[in-house]
Amino acid sequence: TRRSLTIPPSRPPARHPFVRLVLVPRPRLLRCSDEARPRRRGRESAMASLGRLKSAIFDREERKMQYQSHIRGLNAYHRHKKFMKDYVQFYGHEKNVDNSLPIKTDKDTLREGYRFILSEEDDMDSTWEKRLVKRYYDKLFKEYCIADMTQYKKCKIGLRWRTEKEVISGKGQFICGNRHCDEKHGLGSYEVNFSYVEAGEQKQALVKLVACKRKACLQEAEGEREREGGGSLW
Repeated sequence: TRRSLTIPPSRPPARHPFVRLVLVPRPRLLRCSDEARPRRRGRESAMASLGRLKSAIFDREERKMQYQSHIRGLNAYHRHKKFMKDYVQFYGHEKNVDNSLPIKTDKDTLREGYRFILSEEDDMDSTWEKRLVKRYYDKLFKEYCIADMTQYKKCKIGLRWRTEKEVISGKGQFICGNRHCDEKHGLGSYEVNFSYVEAGEQKQALVKLVACKRKACLQEAEGEREREGGGSLW
């Protein structure tokens, strides 16, 4: 008997699933461009400036502490001398002197417009004469007074604020405040109720005066004179 050989139909080959490949670029180092370099230099410069600033602040604070420690170890007189020496060193060469004078001299203007203590109305006046007087007033130092006692027996006492030269030398603070006395020992500080006439008005001001014992006797004489009903020396 013959057998028939049955050949199964051929099957198509199995298809593999399609795989999509995605190419990812490999990270690479970016070279610093011309625009990035200045920014980096700017950051480095800022950091360096910050470091210098911190160092400068530290040095300044250290010098400040040393200066304060030195000042605390001085008495009042030597502390004054130290301050005045530093003042002249720091500010003494910065002042410009104008030699040009107007037709009306400064002395005439000061004599007409000077006030022992300026009021608010005086400050608001903007004329040239008032501005000149204000600058002169600001230049004076309102702590201690200088006294002219040459006519105290006639009940006439003159007082004025100290000039810069007198402040630096200690006149009126560590030296007797009498204009004609240079005594440095046995000084006393007094608050004096100074009564005076200015611009036709009677005014009063509480001022501080340093005087030696010889001039302090005038203070005692003042009290005795008032207790006896006499006029005031001041």
